[in-house]
Amino acid sequence: MLKVKLIKSLITQPAAQRKVVAALGLRRLHQVRELPDNPCTWGMIRKVQHLVEVVR
Repeated sequence: MLKVKLIKSLITQPAAQRKVVAALGLRRLHQVRELPDNPCTWGMIRKVQHLVEVVR
């Protein structure tokens, strides 16, 4: 399992990146979600790697 934390605001980000963050289940700054460690999750994380922090 991975712990993903939203560390930057989505205010100035493109709509596509906002949708990826929403698909990860993140809504507020500093919110942490536990997600499965699989290629699909890593693909989404790579799209918004400048906005999130990942802990294994």
